Amino acid sequence: MPISKCLQKSGPLWKEWDRKAQKNGLRHQVYAVNGDHYVGEWKDNKKHGKGTQVWKKTGAIYEGDWKFGKRDGYGTLSLPDQETGKYRRVYSGWWKGDKKSGYGIQFFGPKEYYEGDWCGNQRSGWGRMYYSNGDIYEGQWCNDKPDGEGMLRLKKRNRYEGSWKRGMKNGSGRFFHLDHGQLFEGFWVDDVAKCGTMIDFGRDVAPEPTQFPIPEVKILDPDGVLEEALAMFKKIKEGD
Repeated sequence: MPISKCLQKSGPLWKEWDRKAQKNGLRHQVYAVNGDHYVGEWKDNKKHGKGTQVWKKTGAIYEGDWKFGKRDGYGTLSLPDQETGKYRRVYSGWWKGDKKSGYGIQFFGPKEYYEGDWCGNQRSGWGRMYYSNGDIYEGQWCNDKPDGEGMLRLKKRNRYEGSWKRGMKNGSGRFFHLDHGQLFEGFWVDDVAKCGTMIDFGRDVAPEPTQFPIPEVKILDPDGVLEEALAMFKKIKEGD
């Protein structure tokens, strides 16, 4: 007795083509519609693993780790230099969700760069900034600005150690005028010293010492006077 067989219904051809077009594993150069191209690993049709992306509009190149279509892990971002025609490194470090997060080094120019912690593309945490004029800031950062405890060393060796807020000296701090052999210790508001005391400090070895030493202060309780002045100043500020 003959046996009849039911033919299996085949799906649309586009589904099979789409399945074959899904990118997984290592792929050679893949171009986007806008001209960007990528070479590297894929997973579920997204950049995942090690890979290199080139953006046509800016010429930027990213080489490093990817996770589900975003820069995630360790990687380096470079840009073409208009003067030399070569690529210059802009950032090397850690990424998360397509943003600089974790430890990394950002180059702002030939002699200006930052090394330290990042969060969401902003300097945040502990880091050191080398400025093009020779100044160096080392300390805490928040929202891409010095914020917290930190030290600014100026090119002429003078330095400030103390509190910062919104990128400016705010709070208690000490400024070492090593070129003149003096030390100022007091309270700052938006980069302006409001009250404090000045004493001689290393005047004997200073390259440009003051003509006369600072006379000895004859106050019985200088710390108490400073504390009272600070309290009065804070009270005035709160009243504003």
